[in-house]
Amino acid sequence: MITKLLRGLKLEMGLISKWAYLLFVVIAVVMGLIVGYMAWSEGGWNAVATVNGWVLLVLVVLGIIIGLTTITAKEVMPFLIATIALAVAAGANVWEPLCAIHDLLYFWATGILNYIVAFAAPAAVIIAIKEILTIAKEK
Repeated sequence: MITKLLRGLKLEMGLISKWAYLLFVVIAVVMGLIVGYMAWSEGGWNAVATVNGWVLLVLVVLGIIIGLTTITAKEVMPFLIATIALAVAAGANVWEPLCAIHDLLYFWATGILNYIVAFAAPAAVIIAIKEILTIAKEK
């Protein structure tokens, strides 16, 4: 009976964690659109530095929660690879050509990508540390 209960809780937690992760990504996208628009209308990211900082802080905290609670052992490698790809894309400023079409597109794209990275990076760091500790215990 206890085993059944634990399996049920594990399945329920898995479902909750997947929905939480999806919700956090949606929050990052929506805030990227909102703050990106604010940055565009105010003349740049420096004009919305306080709002940007608060959004980044919230997303970092949510990323820490995800890193501590939701990524399973079989999801580690795909998650870390995806986070590396996101971080590289954010660092490479791949959205600059969007300015040729309309500046707002650039602000939206960079806002969304930066917020998703701000959410995923802390989770990736925690997961990477967990993996290193696991490898160290095995040796």
